[in-house]
Amino acid sequence: MFHRLGERIATRARLVLLVTAVILIGAAVLGVGAFGRLLDEGFADPSAASTKADTLLNQKFGGEPNIIFLVHARAGTVDGAAVTSDGERLTTALAHDQRLRGVTSYWPARVASLHSRDGTDALILARVVDDKADGILHDYGHVDTAAATLRIGGDKGTNVGGQVGKDLALAEAIAVPITLILLLIAFGSAVAALLPLSIGLLAILATFAELSLLTHVTDVSIFAINLTTALGLGLGIDYALLMVSRFREELANGFEVAEAVTRTTATAGRTIAFSALTVAAALSAMLVFPVYFLKSFAYAGVGVTIFAALSALVVLPALLTVLGHRVNSGRLRGINPTRSPHAPFWGRLAGAVMRRPLVAAVPVIAVLLFMAAPLLHVTFSTPDERVLPKSTATHQVGDALRADFATKPNVIDVLMTPPPSAAVGLAYVAKVSDLPGVVGVNTSTSEGTERISLSTRFDSVSGSAQNLVREVRAAPAPPGSTTYVGGATAKLIDAKHAISSHLGLASLIIVVTTLVLLFLFTGSVIQPVRALLGNALTLGATLGAMVWIFQEGHLSGVLGFTPTPINTSMPVLLFCIAFGLSMDYEVFLISRIKELHDGGASTPEAVTNGLARTGRIVSTAAALLAVSFFAFGTSKVSFIQFFGLGSGLAILIDATLIRGVLVPASMRAFGEYSWWAPGFLRRLHHRIGVSEHAVAAIAPAASVRGVTRDRDVVAGGVEGDEHVAEPSQRA
Repeated sequence: MFHRLGERIATRARLVLLVTAVILIGAAVLGVGAFGRLLDEGFADPSAASTKADTLLNQKFGGEPNIIFLVHARAGTVDGAAVTSDGERLTTALAHDQRLRGVTSYWPARVASLHSRDGTDALILARVVDDKADGILHDYGHVDTAAATLRIGGDKGTNVGGQVGKDLALAEAIAVPITLILLLIAFGSAVAALLPLSIGLLAILATFAELSLLTHVTDVSIFAINLTTALGLGLGIDYALLMVSRFREELANGFEVAEAVTRTTATAGRTIAFSALTVAAALSAMLVFPVYFLKSFAYAGVGVTIFAALSALVVLPALLTVLGHRVNSGRLRGINPTRSPHAPFWGRLAGAVMRRPLVAAVPVIAVLLFMAAPLLHVTFSTPDERVLPKSTATHQVGDALRADFATKPNVIDVLMTPPPSAAVGLAYVAKVSDLPGVVGVNTSTSEGTERISLSTRFDSVSGSAQNLVREVRAAPAPPGSTTYVGGATAKLIDAKHAISSHLGLASLIIVVTTLVLLFLFTGSVIQPVRALLGNALTLGATLGAMVWIFQEGHLSGVLGFTPTPINTSMPVLLFCIAFGLSMDYEVFLISRIKELHDGGASTPEAVTNGLARTGRIVSTAAALLAVSFFAFGTSKVSFIQFFGLGSGLAILIDATLIRGVLVPASMRAFGEYSWWAPGFLRRLHHRIGVSEHAVAAIAPAASVRGVTRDRDVVAGGVEGDEHVAEPSQRA
């Protein structure tokens, strides 16, 4: 299949590039339009009771204030004549602004709850109509006077989309130069080094176009662009690294350009296709969750993986055909890329591990379990203004509200429709207001809906507040009425339920696809189970480290974030991304080991030689991909930092401790049983297992240390993905 693909591309290379150029222009035009339609929310389940309560609250009661104007007196108090004049003038302007509703101000009525304890601050509350917050921030963000300053906060008090755009530009400004330097070192040629970056750019632009089209039919989170750029750049480089290195080696072995392209596509192409399939399968699991924040990452992740693979399998062979030997142009003085197919360090490491597998594996497992320990104390929340730096106005407004104003009770809103009779309604109100923890109650009716606001001093994320919400929900609604319970605590409960209730299905999708795909690839049932256990250790250690950093606050001074409970969606996001990428490296490594074993090597020989031949590609690819993710550690949004640092850490753990130590140790422990499968599954794999017989037909073989392998190997130890022969029957 891939052999024929390579032949056809080699004979139509210029046509392929022409079509690609046209598609690229269209994708760029489409992609630019996506940014204005992407949304900065998406953490709530649209079918949850708290979401329905919010909808009723907005429709019937005008909604809660979502933007806060904090006026601070430069000298004296906000009751001084100059500040009062400024405050009243601002209140009038806001009240007449058609983009705002429900403006409530400290002035002129001197509302006590909108006045700080020390008298230096006062509030004006309002609700933004539709999505007009950006204009409000632009028009009122710089209206300081000689007497007072103004800071804007609340849910709509910051331009998250603009911040994400700035973060993205900074991350790419860091990642791209570092990546280019690493590629120059790896290839020693400017032309060869630029090809992987080109493939990454193609994947990113195509995915932006995909997201743009999706915004016309569904909600898409703006945070999906972070995954698009990091994963697109990383996978594009990974896949191109395989192809370019293999192509250069084929040229060095004396093949003509067209034949070198065909052989490269036939060998490295299968690994790329299979790797992309495993990564996309893991990322697609996020589609089962109802929150569009996670769905958006699935849209972006699956799309960019497929586009990266297609670019590497179709566009890159065409580029290599046109370039031919010029792929080695732009040689850099002082840089000599390693030509040996072996990476002695990784081979020696595998040999040492397999001589003493327990001595090597137990400390690594202990370290990973120790890193996972903070997970025992994880707590969750939904994002608020504290995900932004303390230097932002909205964070400062939130801090001022918590520290300087009278304690604002946590409010539980109960929306009841249609309202019951007066007597029945009073009985229900009395019942819920008598629940332990309720300190106040207010009721109002509007357009056939009754609102009951229960006040509690419990912190909105506390266990006590969550138990109170559950008790309110458990109270029977009046006959003929339906109740929806909302508020911050109810949203948190529903957000956790939206994740936990679908986590089993998402995990099942990932586990089943891993078992099936790795079985098809290896013919073994041991290998998929080993891969799942290794991934579990990687994920546990990574998530534990993220709890230690972002919840417990270690490194907060260095990274510039405020410690908070973990965003409910982030562990799932990290789980799917890390799992998919670890499978990427699993395919790179196990393909070589399996080929050597099927060629006659014992399991220890196959593992040692396989790791020697793939260690360099895994470590190089991991370093390049980790750079793309670590760059998001510079973000000004803390959960984007979580996403970037967590993904980068998981990649490095998997590429070093798991592939370098635990894989050889487990393979040595199982020996030939590493390839075991029940008889009926062996027969099934013989019929439908993954193989590429065409490779054997075009690849002259040479025997090395009793192991049959392709005589051509990949420069610098970069795995080109040779064919998988029929499964060994020795186990």
